[in-house]
Amino acid sequence: MARAPLLQLSDISLTFGGDPVFDDLSLVVQPGDRVALVGRNGSGKSTLMKVMAALVEPDKGSRVVPPGTSVGYMEQDPDLSGFETLGAFAASGLEASEAYRVDVVAEGLKFLPETQVEAASGGERRRAALAKLLAEDPDLMLLDEPTNHLDIEAIQWLEDELRETRKAFVLISHDRAFLNALTRATLWVDRGQVRRQEKGFEAFEAWRDKTWEEEDEARHKLNRKIKAEARWAVEGISARRKRNQGRLRALHAMKADRAAQIRRQGTAALELEAAPQSGKKVIEAVGLEKRFGNKVILSGFDLKVQRGDRVAFVGPNGVGKTTLLKMLIGEVEPDAGTVSLGTKLEMAVFDQNRARLDPDKSLWDNLASDPLLGVSGRSDQVMVRGTPKHVVGYLKEFLFDESQARAPVRALSGGEKARLLLAKIMARESNLLVLDEPTNDLDVETLDLLQDVLGEYEGTVLLVSHDRDFIDRVAATTVAMEGDGKATVYAGGWSDYRAQRAEAAPRAGDKPQKPAASKPTPAPAQADVKTPAQPAETEALSFTEKKRLAALPAEIERLEAEIAKLTDFMSDPDLFTKEPLKFKKASEALVERQQALSEREEEWLMLEEKASA
Repeated sequence: MARAPLLQLSDISLTFGGDPVFDDLSLVVQPGDRVALVGRNGSGKSTLMKVMAALVEPDKGSRVVPPGTSVGYMEQDPDLSGFETLGAFAASGLEASEAYRVDVVAEGLKFLPETQVEAASGGERRRAALAKLLAEDPDLMLLDEPTNHLDIEAIQWLEDELRETRKAFVLISHDRAFLNALTRATLWVDRGQVRRQEKGFEAFEAWRDKTWEEEDEARHKLNRKIKAEARWAVEGISARRKRNQGRLRALHAMKADRAAQIRRQGTAALELEAAPQSGKKVIEAVGLEKRFGNKVILSGFDLKVQRGDRVAFVGPNGVGKTTLLKMLIGEVEPDAGTVSLGTKLEMAVFDQNRARLDPDKSLWDNLASDPLLGVSGRSDQVMVRGTPKHVVGYLKEFLFDESQARAPVRALSGGEKARLLLAKIMARESNLLVLDEPTNDLDVETLDLLQDVLGEYEGTVLLVSHDRDFIDRVAATTVAMEGDGKATVYAGGWSDYRAQRAEAAPRAGDKPQKPAASKPTPAPAQADVKTPAQPAETEALSFTEKKRLAALPAEIERLEAEIAKLTDFMSDPDLFTKEPLKFKKASEALVERQQALSEREEEWLMLEEKASA
């Protein structure tokens, strides 16, 4: 016997400010459903979830939840008034005998239940709201961007919890890896309508592209038919006026159908233009030390960033990723050690707190009054990569309406603030791009574009992110900050880091083994100088040589990966004739990296032989 749906929306219509958000929308959520709720920023995903949670009343339509069915919603901005601590808020819907659930969930989400509400950050408040929902364990969980403000370890914990639950849930998230791992069905909100596919998010893009292709074909056929009928009307209507009124009415109906079709929202015009090439050395950090009170952020950290490198920084919340990033670009002084920046650097910074946006100024003024972007004597223009553009025209490239241009930045959503900051940094030429949590609040389509743009960017990229898929697609080197001042450099992205870390972890009873001299070991390079002493056979090496021997395998793997990428790029037979400048640059880069690889391998063999003597 079929079970009753947990929730059913029928013929829902909703209008905000005269603009329709939904029109005759219907959907059903069944027991055990694991649904991704997807759509562009501004498509109404969060509003629809609030309708599902009965927090927003539609203009018409019905919401049906069977008696005895519990529906829980994770609020993005929870109201904690009346509660002294985060734990008291999270346990407010539980019996006293069940309050222990909050402690279990708080440990996984990494927040302290005893934290005072007035002292809690926005991220801690959101984690408390998520803990409240998970502890209450309703029949249907509605989760709006649950991974925002979670570090990768907490995201992995949440992923495991949702994978094990038998309860139904609907997810809004920008985290591809999270959606791919958990969902079995997809609800797609597009221009006021919702479509459902009984496949998880992994199949969404192919479905979306096919749907849009069929839509474009249908529109093309309709346009051809209207053109043919309009020609008939002009040429012959006077001779057949009475008997062809029906055909004329059909023509008007087709034109009305075409006018009523809502065109798809375009994509943001993301584009990065590299400034003149920087020097080969971009950043060199030696012996960095940093602590706040008794908390050690870094201890003896070394890092060398070369032109064109893509370096990701990962680790738990509060471990010091942003602090390290700011030290590397000269915004924060280390307690000890040195940071030297290369020559001819043109830096653009995307900060996680959007501090480079003035919340009280309008979008217009945030662009036009920026001394690096303004056009002298023209308050209505902004300099975009050397070319003046009208402020509104440039804002439209990033999907802002003309009516938003004079609105204050504080009125924007998280995704809109992220797009505005991208507009600011992409207006300038740069050769060093610093991205601190750029993926928060961006929709999947914009993330795809950003990844493509970064892939073609000829400058250097430093990235802090908790988005595992984004790191895998962008980074060629990963610095893992593991707490207590320890930082480790790995070749590759997130998946490479996890694999290398698993391989390097000693198993119980294993004895240290000397790597074969014929091939560099794939073990990660330790960036923390306070690592345990090397086995006895390496005592012939000096302290500096030991560090160098440990670091070389990561450098070798990075160079091999870059050589493979350049070789693949140059394999295009048309590249030399179509893009001779790119071919020349790629050839020079390939020769440079091959020479560097040869030098690193020779250096490793020399040190390994010395260590083995």
